[in-house]
Amino acid sequence: MRPMSVDPNRPRAARIYDHYLGGRHNFAVDRAVAARALALIPDLPRIARANRAFLHRAVRYAASRGVRQFLDIGSGIPTEGNVHEVVPSAKVVYVDVDPTAVVHARQILAGDPSTVVVQADLHDAEQILGDPQAKALLDFTRPVCLLLVAVLHFVPDTPELRAALRTYRDALAPGSLIVLSHATGEVGDLADLYTRAGTPMVLRDRGELAGLLEGWDLVEPGVVHGPAWHPDEPVADPEAYATLAAVAVRP
Repeated sequence: MRPMSVDPNRPRAARIYDHYLGGRHNFAVDRAVAARALALIPDLPRIARANRAFLHRAVRYAASRGVRQFLDIGSGIPTEGNVHEVVPSAKVVYVDVDPTAVVHARQILAGDPSTVVVQADLHDAEQILGDPQAKALLDFTRPVCLLLVAVLHFVPDTPELRAALRTYRDALAPGSLIVLSHATGEVGDLADLYTRAGTPMVLRDRGELAGLLEGWDLVEPGVVHGPAWHPDEPVADPEAYATLAAVAVRP
């Protein structure tokens, strides 16, 4: 795939999300979209932080099963609490299609031998799995945790997506994990805004999200609202966070 260039005049989901998390790696056009989004859903920063907290819990869960290798696709712009910080002994391949995310990730992680940053699209599974740096860092004969956190709601349900997901599943060793989080229908107005801004957003329900996990065994409690997945402490009204989450194991 031909690398994309940084375009400061086109909003990108990764940079908008960075703004929600209080990051500084975004442009005026991203902040403009974020402002309109916040007018629709003022709780977006809280939702984004809750999603990041789910990522941390899922990564710790993977580590508790002995998994120390992570393939984070749609990793976005590095902010506090990335995978390699949650599990310092981990080896992590960060992948994103957004060149801004890739540039900043490579700057921040430069010199860290336990991380690699790859620019690629989620659909390009063979390119990602065959990347020389990724293959040098990760041992695909051993379990890997595949992270698809807050990314699939930007990917339409097409034969290409299904083929890519099968390729990842088939390439990973038994005992590998997949971690998903996904926006729900409660943010329909937000999806319309993102689509008008040139970043189409696709909303899925529990059944549709579970359907993307064909060939994987769901970890209890299955597909639930993000804050309800193995919470560190009880969360009131998890449905208010408008995010579904799931973890599954490769049999």
